[in-house]
Amino acid sequence: MKKITVFFLLVFSQITFCQAKITETEKLAATCKVWGFLKYYHPKAASGALNWDQQLLDILPKIDKAETKAEFSLIIENWIDNLGPIKEIAPIVIPKDVELFDENFDLSWFNNKLFSKKLSKKLKFIEENRFQSNEEFGPDFDGFKNLKNYFDLDYNNKGSRLLMLFTYWNVIEYYFPYKYVMDQKWDTTLNKILPEVIEAKSEKDFYIALRKAATKLNDSHVEFILYESLSKKGANSFHYFPATGKIIDEKLVVTEILGDSLAEADNIKTGTVITKINGKTIKEFAVENRDVICASNEPKYLDKMTLPFLKSDSENVEVEFLKDGKYETKAMKWFDYHDSHRNEFKKGAIKKKDKFKLLDNNIGYVNMGEIKNKHIPDMIETLKSTKAIVFDMRNYPLGTWKEISNFLNPHEKMFCVYTMPYLNYPGRYAWTEGRKCGFENKNNYKGKVIVLLNEDSISQSEWTAMCFQTAGNTTIIGSQTAGADGNAFEFDFKGFHTIFTAMGVYYPDRRKTQRIGIVPDIEVKPTIKGIQEGKDEVLDRALAFIETGK
Repeated sequence: MKKITVFFLLVFSQITFCQAKITETEKLAATCKVWGFLKYYHPKAASGALNWDQQLLDILPKIDKAETKAEFSLIIENWIDNLGPIKEIAPIVIPKDVELFDENFDLSWFNNKLFSKKLSKKLKFIEENRFQSNEEFGPDFDGFKNLKNYFDLDYNNKGSRLLMLFTYWNVIEYYFPYKYVMDQKWDTTLNKILPEVIEAKSEKDFYIALRKAATKLNDSHVEFILYESLSKKGANSFHYFPATGKIIDEKLVVTEILGDSLAEADNIKTGTVITKINGKTIKEFAVENRDVICASNEPKYLDKMTLPFLKSDSENVEVEFLKDGKYETKAMKWFDYHDSHRNEFKKGAIKKKDKFKLLDNNIGYVNMGEIKNKHIPDMIETLKSTKAIVFDMRNYPLGTWKEISNFLNPHEKMFCVYTMPYLNYPGRYAWTEGRKCGFENKNNYKGKVIVLLNEDSISQSEWTAMCFQTAGNTTIIGSQTAGADGNAFEFDFKGFHTIFTAMGVYYPDRRKTQRIGIVPDIEVKPTIKGIQEGKDEVLDRALAFIETGK
C-alpha cells in the first residue's frame, strides 16, 4: 500500500509540473540565468566558438511560446543538447594553493521549480565539466566574451533590450566582487527590472530601466552615463547654478564659486545656504533619485546628488535661501556649463593649490591630489624634520603611494589583500597575494602621520590611506569615505557608458572596506557655521590633535 501511495504521489507531481503555468517574467529570468551560465561554463560558448548573443536571439521566440513549466524546460533541454556533447573531465581539482572566496557564489537556482529534474541534472553536469581557461584576470579581461555587436543593437526591439539586460546582469552575477553586500539580492533586481525592460516604449525607457539595475549595485564607482547623441542632452543643454557645495543637515551650503560674475550678481558666496530648488527640498530630491544615483553609503550618495540638484533643464529656476534665520525665495537665471563654470576657463580665476607646505608649529602639509612623484624628493627634504605631516586625501591621489610609504615606514608591511575572479570556476573568487609597502628603513619619518579623509575619498584614496596606516604612527581624521576600493571595469555600449568595481580589496586580516570605507580614528565633519567662517574644521581638528594628542 505504501509503495502504491508513493507511486501515485510521483505521478501526481509530474502531472502538476507538466500543467503548471509559467509567467513571462519567470521564463525570462530563468532564461537569463541559463544563458549566462552556459556563456561562462559551456565549453563551446565559453571558448567563443559560438555567436552566443545570436543563440539568445534565436531561442527567445521559442521561449515566448512556452506556456507551461514542462514546455519551457524541454526548450532549454533541447537547446543544450543541440550545442553538442561535452567531454567529461570531472572531477576538476582545485589547486591546493587556491583559497576560494564564495560569498558571491550561488548556483542553487539549478533546482528552480521551473526546471525539470532532467534539466537540473544537465546544468549540474556542465558545472562539473566546465570550460577551463588559460586566460588571466587583468585590465584586458573580457567579461562579455568576444564583445561583438553591442553598438549595433536597436533598443526599440524587445530582443535587443533583453540581450543587453541579460549581458549586463550576468557580468555582474559572475564578475562583480561585492554582490554579497548589496542591499537587494541581484535575483530580485532581475525580476523587478524585467517587466520595465519588456514594456519599454523607447530607448529612453530602456536606459532608465537599465540604470535602475545598475544603481542596485550599491557601489560608489558605478556611473551610468548616456551619450550626448542619444540623450539629446549635452552638457550645454542643461543650466547650472554658478557654485557647488556640500549637503549638511538637509541643506546645501556653498563651498566653491564656479562662476564669479554670475554668483556675484545673485549675492552668492561661500557659505550661502540653499534649502529648496523649484520648491523641492533636498530630502525630497534625495528620495526621488534613489533609483538613478548609485553609492556605497549615504555620505557618498549625498555627495553624488549635489551635481544633479544644482542642474536644471530650464534656465529659469526658483531657489530658496536661508540667511540669518529667514527664508527667501529668489527667481534666478541659470546658464550653460561654460558660462556657469567660467572660472575653469578664465585665466587666474582658480587659485593654484600648494603641493606641500610647512605650516606653523613645525607641521607639514601635503595635498595628495596635487603632488606628483617628481615632487616627492623636495617634499621629503622640506618636511622630514617636522613633528607631524598632514596628508590631505580628501581628493584623488596621483599614484604617489609607494614613494611616500617608503619615506614613512620603518619596515616592509602588507597593507591589503585582494579577491580576484577564479576564471576556471566563474562566480567564485580566490584570495590572492596582496600589496606591500615600505622597506627596511632606519631613516624613516619619525613624526606623527595624519591622514584626512571624507566622502570625496574614493578608490585610490582609500587604498592609499590603507597603505599609510601601516606606518604605525598614523591617525585617520575626518568622516566616512566613499566605500569603493579596487580597480574598476569600464564598458562602452550603444548609447551609454558604465563602470563598476572589478576586484575585492580587504585589509590583511580580511576586514571589509566596500561600502564601509576607511573608518576614521577621529570623526570630524564640516559644519555650516564653520564653512561660513572660512574654516577647514577637519584640518583644524588634525592640528589640535597633533598638539594635544587627543
